[in-house]
Amino acid sequence: MMPLPGPSHQPPPLHSTAKRGRPPAPISPDAGPSHCAWLEPVRNALFTSGLTLDDLVVRSGYSKTRISQLLRGNDYYPSWEITFSVTRALGLPTRPLRRLWAAAAREADKADDWIKNCIDRVVHDGEEPPLPYQAFTDDVRGVYTDYARAFLLTDQRARWVVSQAFDILWVCWNTATASENLHRYAWRLLRSCVIARASRHQDGRPDLRAAVFSTRGIRDPDVPGHLVFFTELIDLLDAITRLPEDQMDVAVLQHLCGAPHHVIARILGLAPALTRAVDHHARAALEAILTTPTPE
Repeated sequence: MMPLPGPSHQPPPLHSTAKRGRPPAPISPDAGPSHCAWLEPVRNALFTSGLTLDDLVVRSGYSKTRISQLLRGNDYYPSWEITFSVTRALGLPTRPLRRLWAAAAREADKADDWIKNCIDRVVHDGEEPPLPYQAFTDDVRGVYTDYARAFLLTDQRARWVVSQAFDILWVCWNTATASENLHRYAWRLLRSCVIARASRHQDGRPDLRAAVFSTRGIRDPDVPGHLVFFTELIDLLDAITRLPEDQMDVAVLQHLCGAPHHVIARILGLAPALTRAVDHHARAALEAILTTPTPE
């Protein structure tokens, strides 16, 4: 099994004031979404650390070629041993990265035995999450899950994507807390994870129309006029995805998730007055979209 490095081999902490290193070559298009989910923050950590590939060779004990392959996500899906060594050299937390790595390994069709054997070869259980991180994720988890469910339809898929977003947030926690707006940073991360997994229209917009089946009027066919309601609601949901990002998010959180304005403002990291303005513009835009005849 791979031994845990002793104190003399621990990398010094990384600081945001470090000189930026040379950006790695682009990620391979063959890397799947779960692979990119952990690879992108690792690459960003390397870039902001000021370390070079030669530095990582010294710190991790792996060759420059293998580290370069790992950072590009090409040729092969990396074992946990080299992934751990590189990410440990960058001072990144082990537990969330191990979960993200395992999910991407399954997406890459790696067998469960291979995944288990890779993990067992590294003697390191990882650290506990920071208490502020735990408090933050506990606070936003419910609304995040409601938003994810609106696009992904099932509780299981919604919880999985939210957990993935939280693991990425843990990996990036130092960057997130150093940003001007933690809630804004975390929301954009969550949103990108959800939209990446959502069904899409041919033009690339997320497809919310299936969320119509979670409404009371559709679940209960005895409600008078439910077929008219069904058609009108599909049109509304389709129109919502034509809005700019903030307007769409406010509309989804308000109309599909039932979140009040003050909660929406906090979750999105927007000032309450700005949230009300975004809601006002969203309503006006929806009215215009729904009343404009569709071109033949």
